[in-house]
Amino acid sequence: MKKVFTLSLLAVTLLGACEKMDQTGESNKPSNNRVVVIPSDGKTGSTILLLTEIGHDAKTCNGCVLVGGQLIHMDCMGDGHYCAYATAVQLQQIGTAITATTTDTFDLTSEDFFLMPNRSLGFKDDKGNPVFLNIPRQMVYRDTATLQFTFTGLFYSTAAAYSNL
Repeated sequence: MKKVFTLSLLAVTLLGACEKMDQTGESNKPSNNRVVVIPSDGKTGSTILLLTEIGHDAKTCNGCVLVGGQLIHMDCMGDGHYCAYATAVQLQQIGTAITATTTDTFDLTSEDFFLMPNRSLGFKDDKGNPVFLNIPRQMVYRDTATLQFTFTGLFYSTAAAYSNL
């Protein structure tokens, strides 16, 4: 039953994965940047769902991604809250180094790169204390073999390290 509930939650969340905001700048999705923990069933590492808003309107952008030596705007990438994303990642920790690798090939983009802004994603630990998974700003490139993205330099804190602007 728990597995069915988790899969249902994941399916409902993914239906609105990259939904642009309406003309007023408002989205009908919650603006919270957060983590949803998915039961691991004995897998190595832990799988989590990252819920976040990313990107900005092209009207306010003179170019934010360097492609072929030219700065261009890419919808749903970089700073801002233009698109709502829900993407599952596999967390791995070796020593103090934490990485997150996407589990679906095209959740974030069909491009071979993704501009991730600084994000602090909140959740509660098993004792009900607030915890933040912090992802520093980075350009990630699709792995040529697996076609997945891997975010590096993640860290946990008890307060948000980034303002999520």
